[in-house]
Amino acid sequence: MWRQFTGFILMLVLFFGAMPAQATDYPPPLSFSNAELKGRDFSGQTLRAAEFSNANMELANFSNADLRGAVFSASVMTGANLHGADLSNAMVDQVNLTKADLGDAVLTEALLLRAIFADVIITNADFTDAILDRAQIKELCAKASGVNSKTGIETRYSLGCR
Repeated sequence: MWRQFTGFILMLVLFFGAMPAQATDYPPPLSFSNAELKGRDFSGQTLRAAEFSNANMELANFSNADLRGAVFSASVMTGANLHGADLSNAMVDQVNLTKADLGDAVLTEALLLRAIFADVIITNADFTDAILDRAQIKELCAKASGVNSKTGIETRYSLGCR
């Protein structure tokens, strides 16, 4: 019995030891926390899980960027271009998005509590399962329209507008 157990363990070691290492399709997360990024161009870049906490990104361009899981907590993004960006699972809490363009952006399951949405563009944005408070939803529903080009979800439906 002891031989069978030892043989089984040896087989597992050989099997799993011969397996190639799993490669990821993106580098480890970048950190831009507390950075001055005013007007910086990040358009089309892959920035999954990047950290932008407490950063100044006024007028920055994130159009069509892959920002899944990125952290923007307590940042300034006034006038930022996030058109077509994927912000799924991102933390966009306490962010000033005044006059930002979120048109055709994907914000599924994003955390958006206490974000400021004054004069923001949200045409064709998808907020499915995003975390917002009632006042934010009411404000966004007043200007919500269109259908997201990537997900096919109506903006008003994704916000739960009545």
